[in-house]
Amino acid sequence: MEGHVSPGEYKDVILFLATAGVIVPLFRRWRISPILGFLGAGVVLGPFGLGALSDTFPWVGYFTIDNPQEVGQLAEFGVVFLLFMIGLELSWERLRLMRRYVFGMGALQVGLCIAAIAGVAITFGVDPVAAVAIGAALALSSTAVVMPILTEQKRQHSTAGRATFSVLLFQDLAVAPILITLTILGRSGGDQAFSPKIFLAFAPAVLGIVGLVVFGRLLLRPMLKSVARAKSEELFMAACLLVVIGAGLVSALTGLSMALGAFIAGLLLAETEYRHEVEVTIEPFKGLLLGLFFLSVGIGLDLSILAAQPLLVLGMAVGMIVLNASVVFGLARLFGLRSPPAIEAGLLLAGGGEFAFVILSAAMGDGIVDRAIGQTVLVASTLSMMCIPLLAALGLKLGGRKVSGEGLSPEPAPVADGGTARVLVVGYGRVGRLVGEMLSRHDIPWVAAERDPRLVEAARRAGESIFYGDASRPEFLRRCGLGTAASLVVTMDAPEGVEVIVATARQMRPDLTIVARARDARHAQRLYELGATDAVPETVEASLQLSEAVLVEIGVPMGLIIASIHERRDEFRKSLNRPEALGGRVRRYRRNIEV
Repeated sequence: MEGHVSPGEYKDVILFLATAGVIVPLFRRWRISPILGFLGAGVVLGPFGLGALSDTFPWVGYFTIDNPQEVGQLAEFGVVFLLFMIGLELSWERLRLMRRYVFGMGALQVGLCIAAIAGVAITFGVDPVAAVAIGAALALSSTAVVMPILTEQKRQHSTAGRATFSVLLFQDLAVAPILITLTILGRSGGDQAFSPKIFLAFAPAVLGIVGLVVFGRLLLRPMLKSVARAKSEELFMAACLLVVIGAGLVSALTGLSMALGAFIAGLLLAETEYRHEVEVTIEPFKGLLLGLFFLSVGIGLDLSILAAQPLLVLGMAVGMIVLNASVVFGLARLFGLRSPPAIEAGLLLAGGGEFAFVILSAAMGDGIVDRAIGQTVLVASTLSMMCIPLLAALGLKLGGRKVSGEGLSPEPAPVADGGTARVLVVGYGRVGRLVGEMLSRHDIPWVAAERDPRLVEAARRAGESIFYGDASRPEFLRRCGLGTAASLVVTMDAPEGVEVIVATARQMRPDLTIVARARDARHAQRLYELGATDAVPETVEASLQLSEAVLVEIGVPMGLIIASIHERRDEFRKSLNRPEALGGRVRRYRRNIEV
């Protein structure tokens, strides 16, 4: 069966992949956020950039996006995957501790910004209902732009970072009520603004959230457990994508945003042993789709409106930034934040957001906002969104680089998150379990990683800190806390797997103490070559224990036995760890550790 393939059908995809391949490494080399690169590329490749010249120069059409609507629909998944990953990094307990800032500071920010922006619009002669719709659109900041910036600069756990995320979370929660209210106002012509129908319209959204939480708790863990037993990376990836997209679609069917449904799914999975493996699996999709989202935002910038009314558009963008930043700064100070982090949070939340497109499109479709006014507001919002990386850099300079928890309730930092664990144990069979028990006896916090879902489930039931996942992947080790751990213990019985993990961990952390289980003396020597601090051969230890047992039985004094066993063990270790046998690699590792 033959099929005809038209290269033109794939032009948009090729342009996006080429843009990603050029912009990301180039901007990282220049130490500039790739977000600006994608936004700028969207402007250039869009119908209002090079596309405007295609009639005069037909060859330019090969370098423009032909279907911005299709790109925009796919780009929405970038926000969905971003919120899912944010949910994975949180937990219900952390969310509970942040409730004062989510439902206090966040609610006040949305309400005050809507009122202020609507008030300004009314003074310029805009209809009150339309002014409220414009205020609701411009009061919401960009989660898709702000959170990657915070993550990239490792500021998400700073005072300003957590306050910013709290406000962004409430803004995401407010999208559905805003859309439902605008729909009812549009159908009723604004005559039933306070009708009980508005509150009844929220019922499907509330039921949707309850359904996601209930069914998620009942189904997510058993489903991932079943998939993990198949030991197929492809199947696990498919299950992760099903969870993200499925939760988003269920949320959308009940009137909520897809991003909010994905966030709830992430929160539910954050409590499970599959959390870190899911994070590693989803991360590439999130990065690629977020790049596509930023590209679509740039595509939507109508340069003709900016050229026709530059003072009006720029004035709206600057005014919105100043107003939003001022409101957030005042609320941050009211909620106990010091001036530097309050300024930083204000600048991070000053720009427009992705939901402005959703809200204004719905308002224009329902006839609430005049289309000409709505398009002008969208251009101003897009310009403000493009300024967020610059505003974030200014906020970092004014707020300082120190990461502290002053002004916010302290986050719980359980060992289960891998953040405070001093020892990471890879492999939790009989050997790993004994290692964990000995660490617990000495009150040393630890976290374990295991590929067998049955062992993980049993350890979880016993209350142990363990995660399912492949420890040979650097990103998984990093998410389990290798970056802050003092030691790594590898107890797996697969020699090749042990070697891969030791080599990977040593490359990531030259100063890390690595103790690994070896099959025999030759395997131990190989592990020393790969950078293990200490390797314990099974055959050697078994021989020493047998020798100890027989010496005790024939009446040799225990003190002499213990001394001789330790002496023989040291001889084995020295013979395996001698510099002439190991070559230059171990010597290099030792120099790094000494430095």
